[in-house]
Amino acid sequence: MKNKLYTFEDDLNRRLKNPKFKKAWVESEPEYQLAKQLMAKRLARKISQRELAKKLNTSQAVVSRIETMRANPSLSLLKRIAEELGSKLIVLFV
Repeated sequence: MKNKLYTFEDDLNRRLKNPKFKKAWVESEPEYQLAKQLMAKRLARKISQRELAKKLNTSQAVVSRIETMRANPSLSLLKRIAEELGSKLIVLFV
């Protein structure tokens, strides 16, 4: 008898059958995309959370909360982050 690995995708597919979970999952997409892109840009520039926070005149905890989707950053902060990472902030309604 072979042991089948239970993957993240398996678990996610099972959980997405629950309407409440699916609604929360879909609603968290903007936060997820923000966190994913912030981490990618920061890591590509080889900057730690602490270094980025120092440049932004804020704390490492603030950067961490954004990257872990536990914050609701202001547009002003997002613009400053984009500038420090050599990027441009674009907000879209689609």
